[in-house]
Amino acid sequence: MTDTPWNPLDHAGHYLSRIGRGLTRIGDARLRPLGLATAQLPVLSMLQNGERRTQKELATLAKVEQPTMAQLLSRMERDGLVRREADPDDRRSSLVSLTDLALERLPAGREVLRQGNADMTRGLTAEEKKTLIALLQRVLENVEAL
Repeated sequence: MTDTPWNPLDHAGHYLSRIGRGLTRIGDARLRPLGLATAQLPVLSMLQNGERRTQKELATLAKVEQPTMAQLLSRMERDGLVRREADPDDRRSSLVSLTDLALERLPAGREVLRQGNADMTRGLTAEEKKTLIALLQRVLENVEAL
């Protein structure tokens, strides 16, 4: 054990955590007028091209627990963004797909996200943005390997 005082400002995790929370807060505020939320983005992106997936697949791909995905899908279904249909290959599960309403809202949602990314990286050069993305990808790989 070291005797060095702990200063969270000296560690990347502090900034990554604050950035994540800040982006969620800002993203939710900007997406709210469209009837969308940042928590829905994984589902929207995984189904954006007419795909149909099971809740289990969506949970696995989004890296969340099944109950979390079930709650999210229930809210999205209530809001008219997804529909569930019986899976012809497995009567115990259903296939989730986006509704026409969700597909109509996606382009505006993408624009909100593009603007958010531009705002977040304002002042960085194109090269700095590439470097930042490469570093963040490596950090994510490390975290996912834990």
